[in-house]
This record gives sequence, C-alpha cells and structure tokens, in this order.
Amino acid sequence: MIDFITHLLLDYGYWGMLIASFLAGSFFPFSSEAVMLGLLAGGLNPLPLVIYASIGNVLGGMFNYAIGRQGNLVWIEKYLRVKKESLDKAERFMAGHGAWMGFFAFIPILGSAITIVLGLTRANLFVSILSISLGKVMRYALLVWGADAVF
Repeated sequence: MIDFITHLLLDYGYWGMLIASFLAGSFFPFSSEAVMLGLLAGGLNPLPLVIYASIGNVLGGMFNYAIGRQGNLVWIEKYLRVKKESLDKAERFMAGHGAWMGFFAFIPILGSAITIVLGLTRANLFVSILSISLGKVMRYALLVWGADAVF
C-alpha cells in the first residue's frame, strides 16, 4: 500500500511532495524522504522540492499541534496510536525549553510527539512555527545536499 501511495505522489510532482511531507510531519507513519529522492531522481528542481516539502511538513506538525491543543490524551492514544510513553519521552526531551524545542520535530517518531506536546503545553504558537520551520527546512536542505553529493 505504501508503494502505491509513494508512486501516486511521485506522479504529482511538487504537490505530491507537499502531501507526502504533510503526512510525514503529522502522526501518520510515512517517509517523505523516499518521495523526495524519487522526485530528485526524476529531475525535479531541488529548491522548489525543499520549499514544498518544508511547507507540507510544517503544516503536518501544526496539525499535530492543533490535536495536542485539544488536550484529550485518551483520544490521542486510542485513535492516533501515539503512546503516552512517546509523549512523556518527548516532554522529558523538551525539559522545559518550550516552543524552541520544535526545532527537533524533524526527528523520526519523536518529532510527532514533540509537536503534539507543544500543543498540549500550549507553547507559543509563533515560536513553535518558527522553530519547527527552521528544523524542517534544514532537514530537507541537508537531504537534497546529501543526495547531490552521492549522485
């Protein structure tokens, strides 16, 4: 199923990148990196790919923030399948640093929990968006740079 979705997103180019990165940035288990590498191999321009991927990933993180802001831990665990242990781990990782810890939302698995915890703790929205954006742009820029160095 994931292969089908990945191929479908590859067919949509930059918009597929945005959708894939939204899914990856939210609590859905998805790899936007595979889509980005496929689109790079297909000849798409790296700069727009980084821009579309970053926007989609930040929107996915803000989707998580909004869910966390609802404050319903039972719902988060039951329907989103985000375990309380993951949320506790993210909260310990953040250790009172608040919205600036959104920078680390690019970390696989823990990143979704970080953005949910930012919402749960009602972290400053502007700083959350800024810090999440910085981390996501850096992540995709490094991916493009690394792919360019390898290929």
